[in-house]
Formats: sequence, structure tokens, C-alpha cells
Amino acid sequence: MRENKITLYHWLLFTICFLGTAFAGTTSTLMSVYLPVAVKDLLGNKSADELNYISAYINAIFIFGATAGGFLSGIVSDKAGRKAGLILSIAFYGVATILTGYMPGWWGVVICRFLTGVGFGGILVTAPTIMIEVWPGKTRAIFIGIVSIAIPVGIFSSGAINFNVAAWRSGFLVGVPPIMLAFIAIWVVRESEQWKNRHSHAVQKKEKLFEPGHRADLIVGSLTFGTMLIGLWAIFSWLPTWLQTLITTTDGQKERGMSMMMLGAGGLAGGFISGWMVNVLKMRRSMMVCFAACLVLSLILFTSNISFGKIIYVEMALLSFFFGASQGVLAIYIPSLFPTDIRGRATGFCFNIGRIFTAVAVLFVGVLVATLGGYSNALFVFSLVFLIGLVVTFFSKRAPAQELV
Repeated sequence: MRENKITLYHWLLFTICFLGTAFAGTTSTLMSVYLPVAVKDLLGNKSADELNYISAYINAIFIFGATAGGFLSGIVSDKAGRKAGLILSIAFYGVATILTGYMPGWWGVVICRFLTGVGFGGILVTAPTIMIEVWPGKTRAIFIGIVSIAIPVGIFSSGAINFNVAAWRSGFLVGVPPIMLAFIAIWVVRESEQWKNRHSHAVQKKEKLFEPGHRADLIVGSLTFGTMLIGLWAIFSWLPTWLQTLITTTDGQKERGMSMMMLGAGGLAGGFISGWMVNVLKMRRSMMVCFAACLVLSLILFTSNISFGKIIYVEMALLSFFFGASQGVLAIYIPSLFPTDIRGRATGFCFNIGRIFTAVAVLFVGVLVATLGGYSNALFVFSLVFLIGLVVTFFSKRAPAQELV
């Protein structure tokens, strides 16, 4: 049984997980906020349809990379250890982010965005997995929820970078700090004792990922996380471009930057309270509130705004608040459903199986813009996926995560 006292090492691990996840959040949305400028720089004088076509590929390929990274990091963390998975994830997206800014053509950016996604998908699996196994039980839900706010902190930061740095290539130098953090983690992070104890018993029966006892948890975990993910990425990837279509008086740089900062600020607040939300409402009710709120707020945002107004910032922040809360709740819930032997792979599976469909969804937002009569209609159609998540959560009878010892 682990002690409940928070030590200096716990604080150091928390800091590395938080910063590693925050930088991942920055690199994940940095291209989205620079996208209208970057594609014109990369492609030159092309038609709007051609620009949308390439933009869709750049956005979608990142999510395919995140899918691959989530699966691979789960395997690495189960086989080689939680420490190795965490450090490799941070280093991977840091290097790929720097390289993005040096690519001479859009195909190079596509490759680098895929590789950045690999690291991003990895940190989303490895950070909560090691925190679940190392952090003291009494405050575990709260601190894992706080780690989840690192993503919106990163999203806010990407907006701030865009707000202050007009040159998109210079913005991608934000990949330098994660590389430094990975080197620090080599010396600071210790292997999870829970993982070491399990792997020291070679003769002990090992759990298998797809054995019958785990299938129901895999299905529920995949559907709940996947449906929220599809809505989140379809909206976040295309929201700055949608906002640009509403702006007629300026070039939109400041508005796009401010919108990403509002998304980050709302998500930060939601993730911060997610641990307390779980303690008060319990797991299932918390997830239902998040899905229902995201559905209603998407309806308001994308159907009531036909021109740019400051109220859009408020609506974005509220929507992002429940996005952030959902990520904290799910980051606590899903890893706790599975035993140590398969926790990395199972979490990677649940977190990333939905990304396959998410990448296709993000790709087809660009395709459906013309068919559905604009970004507002296309984004609202994809936000209906929250209804699926709400229904799955409502009918799910899965018990809340149990104490891990």
C-alpha cells in the first residue's frame, strides 16, 4: 500500500508531467492557429478550395500521428517502463515541432505534424499512467485532474504565441523547451514501483488486453473518450478558420490568437475543477454533464453567430470549460479501469482508437464546408457526436474507478 504523504519527488514528477503535457498542448494547436497564414506561405497563390484541401490534410495527419503515438507509447510503457514512455514522448514532439518550422514545403510540414502527433499521443497516455501508479491515493484524482489542465494551458500558450509572433516559422521554436525537459526527466523521474513489482514476478500470470474480462471496459472507455475527442478536435482544429470567415474588418490575427487563448482559459478552469467534480457528482454524472453541456454550447456557438462579436469569446470559453472538465474526468477514470500489466496499452487503446475516426472527421470538415454551406454548419454537424457520448454514458453501468494499490 502506498503512503498518502506527498513528498518532494511527487512534486517533481507532477511538474514534469504538467509541463510535458502543457508543451504538448501548445504544439498540438500551434499549427491550427497559424494555419490560414502558413498554408498561404507554403502554397503561394492558390484558390480557397486548394488551401482548404491542404489545410485539412495538415490538421488530420496530426491526429493520425497521435493515434500511432498513443498505441506505441502504451506498448513501450508496459514493456520498457513508465519512465521510458514518458521521456520518449516529450522528446519526440519537441524535436518534430522544431523541424516543422524549417520545412520548405507543405509535404514536409505534413510529415513533421505526423511525428509531432506521435509524441503528443504518447504523453497523453504516459503522464496519467505514471501519476495513477505513483501519486498518493487521497489526492490522486485532484492532481491528475490538475495535470489535465496542462493541455488547455498549452492551447492558451499557442494563442499567446500567435498573438505576439506573426511569423509562423518562428513560433515553432517552442519545441526547444520540451527537449530540455526530457533531458531533466532522465535524471529526475524514477520508475513506477508498481510497474517494477509486477514485472519482477516473471512466473506470475500476465493479463491480456483483449481477454473477455476487459472487453466491456475497453468498449466503454473507447466510446466515451472517442466521442469527446472527435467533437473536440473537429472544433479546435477548424475554429480559427471558422472565426476568420466572420471577420471582415481586419486580417484576423489578433482575433484568432484571442480565440485560442479563450479556449485555453476555459479548458484550464474546467480541468482544474474536474477532480472536485468527480468527488461531488461521481464519475458517470460528471461525464454526462460534460457531454450535454458541450452539445448545447456547440449549438449556440455555431448557429447563433453570423458575424463576429465579442460574445463569441464567452461562448468559446464556456464550451472549452466543459471540454477541459471532460478530459480531467476521463484521465482519472480510464486508466483506473485496468490492471498494471495492461494499463498502458489499454489506456492507449481507449484514448486513441477514437483518433482514427477523429482524423477522418477533421479531414472531412474541410470537404463538407461546401456541401453544408459553410464552416458553421459543418462544425455543428460534427458536434452532434457529443450526443452519442451522452447516450453511451447514460446507459453505461460501469463502476467508478477503484482504489489502486
